[in-house]
Amino acid sequence: MNEPQQQPIFGIDKIYIKDLSLEIPHAPEIFLSAEQPKMDVQLHHEHKALSEGMYQVVLTVTVTAKIAESAGDKTGDKTVFLVEAAQAGIFQIRNVPEADLEPLLATACPTILYPYVREIVSATIGRAGFPPIYLAPVNFDAIYLQRMQQAQDQAGPKIEIAQ
Repeated sequence: MNEPQQQPIFGIDKIYIKDLSLEIPHAPEIFLSAEQPKMDVQLHHEHKALSEGMYQVVLTVTVTAKIAESAGDKTGDKTVFLVEAAQAGIFQIRNVPEADLEPLLATACPTILYPYVREIVSATIGRAGFPPIYLAPVNFDAIYLQRMQQAQDQAGPKIEIAQ
């Protein structure tokens, strides 16, 4: 007797801020600068299994704003602010083939979390006294495919030896 095929399940159990930090190392003097800062935005996500069919995904966004500094013999960049926000979610994923699990955790879950972390970063920067920034949309599917391609390229060509 064949067992009935179980339908895949994908659900969001919880979305929450795991970590949030703001640094303004040169306040209050930095507020007197009229120079427009250069922004650097970094994204990172990771996931882990919590229990059978339950996973935590954490999407971390780090925004660093810097201005050029040239005081006396010192040249370089001076940090205006640094914001790091880790937005997390607990997802229920069941009856999904093992081969489809990693792409789901690396694309669908960060796509769900990204609007939340975008809002947190923008609001934090605005409340710190700076004009808010708006992070551009991110295509996590394209990032995942690019990483898979890089991993495949680094693995190099496979050589088979016939015996």
